[in-house]
Amino acid sequence: MRKALVIWGGWQGHEPERCAHIVADLLREDGFAVEVTGDLGIFGSPTLAKADLLVPIITGETLEKPHAAALVEAVRDGLGLAGHHGALATSFKESAPFRYVCGVTWVAHPGNIIDFRVAVTRQDDPVMEGIPDFDYRSEQYYLHYDPTVEILATTTFTGVYDPAARNVVMPVVFKRHFGAGRIFYSALGHVAAEFDHPYMPLILRRGLSWAARR
Repeated sequence: MRKALVIWGGWQGHEPERCAHIVADLLREDGFAVEVTGDLGIFGSPTLAKADLLVPIITGETLEKPHAAALVEAVRDGLGLAGHHGALATSFKESAPFRYVCGVTWVAHPGNIIDFRVAVTRQDDPVMEGIPDFDYRSEQYYLHYDPTVEILATTTFTGVYDPAARNVVMPVVFKRHFGAGRIFYSALGHVAAEFDHPYMPLILRRGLSWAARR
């Protein structure tokens, strides 16, 4: 049985604990043994490298340098790393090693909560199979991302809320390889209520399973 660690913490506006338990339930439905914890000290524990999947649902916080280095090597050796919305993109923003391995950093969401369109660019990928383009209401994330990511869905900024972003096509869902490890990210899911959307949890569930250690 594959083992997943779901670690929550940081800014409460993203409802990290509630989202962590929703994600844990999705993983259990897919046959994972799941540990959910709010103890960030687990990043310094041998438990980390023994897991098959790490899902940090964390906004902000600090990752100690030795723990960041250990995480990078664990992913390089096959640990899966995955997250949604603020997870990965806003976790441990002061940690260069974490930014290096996760491959994504949030920088803005012009207009805050708005309606936008998600375009599925890779319906041939198992993560997105059968999912059409769809409308979504949330924060439309403007990201800085690694050039190695494989983009599965995008959104286009209209420029209504910030002319500097007009016509910018931005990843919403991507996957990435890092050594033997796999990284998955979806920008959807600002709060727990968004798990009621028909496609948001499906995309995340598939992406989590894809990222887990083989």
